[in-house]
Amino acid sequence: MKKFSIVIAGGGSTFTPGIVLMLLDNLDRLPIRQIKFYDNLAERQDHIADACRIIINEKAPEINFVSTTNPKEAFTDVDFVMAHIRVGLYAMREKDEKIPMKHGVVGQETCGPGGIAYGMRSIGGVLELIDYMERYSPDAWMLNYSNPAAIVAEATRKLRPHSKIINICDMPVGIEERMAQSIGLKSRKEMVVRYYGLNHFGWWTDIRDLEGNDLMPQIKKHVSQHGYSLLEEVEASQHVDASWMDTFAKAKDLYAVDPETLPNTYLKYYLYPQDAMEHEDPDYTRANQVMDGREKHVFGECDKIVERGTSEGMTLEIDEHASYIVDLARAIAYNTHERMLLIVENKGAVANFDETAMVEVPCIVGVNGPEPLVQGEIPRFQKGMMEQQVAVEKLVVEAWAENSYQKLWQALTLSKTVPNARVAKELLDDLLEANQEFWPELH
Repeated sequence: MKKFSIVIAGGGSTFTPGIVLMLLDNLDRLPIRQIKFYDNLAERQDHIADACRIIINEKAPEINFVSTTNPKEAFTDVDFVMAHIRVGLYAMREKDEKIPMKHGVVGQETCGPGGIAYGMRSIGGVLELIDYMERYSPDAWMLNYSNPAAIVAEATRKLRPHSKIINICDMPVGIEERMAQSIGLKSRKEMVVRYYGLNHFGWWTDIRDLEGNDLMPQIKKHVSQHGYSLLEEVEASQHVDASWMDTFAKAKDLYAVDPETLPNTYLKYYLYPQDAMEHEDPDYTRANQVMDGREKHVFGECDKIVERGTSEGMTLEIDEHASYIVDLARAIAYNTHERMLLIVENKGAVANFDETAMVEVPCIVGVNGPEPLVQGEIPRFQKGMMEQQVAVEKLVVEAWAENSYQKLWQALTLSKTVPNARVAKELLDDLLEANQEFWPELH
């Protein structure tokens, strides 16, 4: 049986150990002969890699492990590139959140002005990874979950149209797990869903069990009362802290706007931006929580593992959500025709919507990648919101490609979270100042 070679691009990420543990936990489903880490920040990656080398040696000593900052070494002889990079690290995420809040606008890493700023940083980084992969392992596939996925997906569609990249997001997976638990199912894999939207911007229209019975009425009943909060929050996972609890509860209000469908939680930033702002401390945002929480914890644990020379007793956790990536890699490698929610070029999947929009819809995945399933026509409310948002995403990518200040101003003006063009321009000037070292030069 073929064993696969994987490079994790973003080896210094706090999510990398969880992904490694998840890959090791799934070797019966996806056999691996080699895991490589690639990052452009050696010191940060070394902390994570030195610990992961010990973990891999203990759990699967037959796997060859390489950690490098050399693109040729990283991208040669690989089957899959699993990419999760954060250009500018959490220090820039903090600015993405705090600068909009100074202007009375919601500060969030993938939505609104923060997402636009992050997108302008991410595009170049992701294109660089694609180019390395195509140069050194032209038959490989890139499974990309670098954020903001919607803008990155539009950039790859427009600027690398023939690349073998699949853009994915685990947020719908997390919400579907909650739906399943809320009605007593063991796993989201017991559900078959229909869904349409853009990344972080979508709606479920039909959910059935494997026998074809309609589960929507039960799930809607739960969401109308509790949102996606579970009656007892059983496990403390990465998504269960105060701000996530608030997000899951808020789904109740999102659902009320259109009780025909079930909403993605990120819609709260577009439908209720003022409410989202109320819960935020402008001096201590989500980025600060992550830097003081997960980042310290993961780096501290990795250093302990290296110090002790063993992973015994470690508190690093398997990233369960990331098992979605194994499903995707398996579907391509073994032509399993698994049904998965992915971000793909529309081309008629949503009949009454822009053909070139990058939409998030169910796809059947096989050796040739994803084949989108037609979701039909969508209602005016969702279509109107999606058209506004897809225009924002396309303008951001055009601004990046054309070095256009004007188009970025237009993108910010169109964003549903920004009140008017004057605020958009003030925001742009502040974000431009903060991102000088990362954005292309705009004029």
